[in-house]
Amino acid sequence: MDTGTSIPTLRASIGEVRQSSEGKSLPAYRNEAVTGAPDDDVHETYHGLVIPTEEERSTLRRVAGKMPSTCYYLCAVEFAERASYYGCNQVYKNFIRAKLPADGNGAGATAPGSKSTAGALGKGTVTATAMTEAFKFLAYALPVYFGWLADTKYGRFKMICWGVAVCGVAHVIMIISALPPVLQSGNAIGPFALSLYMLSIGAAQFKPNISPTIMDQSPHKVAHVITENGEKVIVDPEESLTSVMLWFYLLINIGACFGIPTTYLAKIVGYWAAYLIPTILYLMLPPLLWYLNPRLVKQPPGGSDLGNVFKVLGDCLRHGGIKSFGRKGFWEHGKPSVRAAAGSTKVYHYDDQFVEDVRRTFQACGIFIFQPIFQINDGGLGAAANALTASMETNGLPNDLLDNLNSVSIVVMVPFMNHIVYPLLLRFGIKWGAISRMTFGFAVCTIGSIGFSVLQYYVYQTSPCGYNATTCDGRLPEGVNPLSTVSYSLYSIPIIITAISEIFINVTAYGIAYSRSPKNMKGLVASINLFMVAISAAIGLATAPAIQDPYLIWAFAGPTIVGAVLTVVFWFTFRHLDKEEFVINTDFQDMKRDSDDSDAENNQAREDKLLTSPVDEKIAVKSD
Repeated sequence: MDTGTSIPTLRASIGEVRQSSEGKSLPAYRNEAVTGAPDDDVHETYHGLVIPTEEERSTLRRVAGKMPSTCYYLCAVEFAERASYYGCNQVYKNFIRAKLPADGNGAGATAPGSKSTAGALGKGTVTATAMTEAFKFLAYALPVYFGWLADTKYGRFKMICWGVAVCGVAHVIMIISALPPVLQSGNAIGPFALSLYMLSIGAAQFKPNISPTIMDQSPHKVAHVITENGEKVIVDPEESLTSVMLWFYLLINIGACFGIPTTYLAKIVGYWAAYLIPTILYLMLPPLLWYLNPRLVKQPPGGSDLGNVFKVLGDCLRHGGIKSFGRKGFWEHGKPSVRAAAGSTKVYHYDDQFVEDVRRTFQACGIFIFQPIFQINDGGLGAAANALTASMETNGLPNDLLDNLNSVSIVVMVPFMNHIVYPLLLRFGIKWGAISRMTFGFAVCTIGSIGFSVLQYYVYQTSPCGYNATTCDGRLPEGVNPLSTVSYSLYSIPIIITAISEIFINVTAYGIAYSRSPKNMKGLVASINLFMVAISAAIGLATAPAIQDPYLIWAFAGPTIVGAVLTVVFWFTFRHLDKEEFVINTDFQDMKRDSDDSDAENNQAREDKLLTSPVDEKIAVKSD
């Protein structure tokens, strides 16, 4: 047994796991599993952790272990970045689509009490959809490249810092583009487009690396038995990561709530003020990252396993055939042991376990493929939802205000799920697997998205211009109300329902991306998960010409029907994965921080000083 470790054995409490991970230095762990246990001959131990027996795995209650404080500081980093991102993103569509209000102050704001929406560039719905979807596409497609760079050359933390720098410059340029003299000159679109796409590049550097970095901090690498309040329980790595990623997603959406004040600022003060607040908040990031730098567990760039992945895939296709792809036994053909047994003398630089990791990675990518349609249903296709609300009676409220209920709903629901629902399920021994959670989320999202098409139908029925509701303002005589009588408050129903689905879909996908990928591909696989948003944005971009009257009902109804079908297909395709044991492909020796090197150097310096000091000084030190 590894008696030198401070990771707890059977007698320790969950809190000690956290304390051990926040100590001055982390212990040097052995790689090999050790048989025998402190209490009996039944258990095996691994680095001092008591591994549950098969019986215990099926009978003991599972709990989430406590995580080090660095996890939550990193969640705060994500909060500041997302607050700046969504604080600006919330007002882009009106900024691009609508003209400067004739009764406004020249900065995009409307006159007090005006029913008009804030606006600036006056480029229309099609251009607003095209620019914002292109922005989203870049922000979620480029992470594939930056995730790969982080894995292979620069490391995740360095890539995060570079992304923060690029976004900081973008925010400053965006404020300049929204100043009244620039808007009134008619030349604002140039600097705005530059800042918009710079922001997408910075976000693409930041986003694929922050969630794996948070999960890298977890000391819970394997399921192990402890006693908690006299009860034997299993500390479950999956539940531990799910718990912290729920907080991660909570802080994302608290940050996204900054879209509420920026929406009002755009309408009351102007767009320069709406872009200024997120920029000020963004200034939190450099000092916070500087503080965290020596305290984080950082996975160094280890060279990508991507080349070996293609080698495994090539062997499987060569010896199993294309028809066997996706079928049971396909990946066995790529295992070095199987190839050696078949007479191959080829030298492999990976083992059978790596092939299993590749199998799990391809399964994860298969899961991610189902996400784009639900990301479309979560808020509508392109700028369709913005066009819908622009046709409704808002009673002076900004027409994009209720979009913020997406984030507010998640902020309310995450603590409820994290502290009530999930612990209650675990207390009764109910393990709600990742596939079951995602299927439930897909179903909820489909149900919620029905509301958008229903609302659009009634807006067309009650608009003075019928099926030309979004352009009604320019079709009626001055003074005639161009808005539908459908209450804007009804828009909150589909927004809230689809938002709740994100808790089950997106949070679960983070854990799947991290756990089902090889050690040196976690950034890349996380970025593939994000790339699904890029696909949904590409669909929105391709369909931008159709996001206009009189086709808006089908802009909502079409994706809803597809989502309903894919929910059923998803469940029957992946439900067997709920029975697999959760695996994290990193080990305890990866739990190293910069401060550990510093502590080791200081200790070595003290030892060297003692060895080279005169005898009387050594005695004096000893007597102290």
